[in-house]
Amino acid sequence: MMIVPKSDIKTIYTYLLTEGVMVVKKDVRLPKHADIPVANLHAMSVLKSLKSRGFVTEEFSWQHHYYYLNDEGIMYLRGYLHMPESVVPATIAKAAARRPREEEGERRPRGEEGYRRGGWRGKQEATA
Repeated sequence: MMIVPKSDIKTIYTYLLTEGVMVVKKDVRLPKHADIPVANLHAMSVLKSLKSRGFVTEEFSWQHHYYYLNDEGIMYLRGYLHMPESVVPATIAKAAARRPREEEGERRPRGEEGYRRGGWRGKQEATA
């Protein structure tokens, strides 16, 4: 168990709640985390604690820990940070509605001769 300053814990929790995911390099000697102004060791230990309590899920690949916030973790962080219910992570927030195409049912032409017989290369000029 290590002692982590409360300001660092709050910074990590705020970042995790806004983004929904956090990547931590497996390097205890790294002075700062890549995305937030806390020591990498502090980020590793706080997220390991959240994982043991079941608030995040962890994936490990290429010397990086990937932590994903789950529903219980969202509720816990909202309560800890005193945030309203309207605050959701960026991974859950709905994206803006996509505008439909003008010609939704029709496909665009791929060239004068089609895409299989050299249409993608453009017109071929006869060289003699």
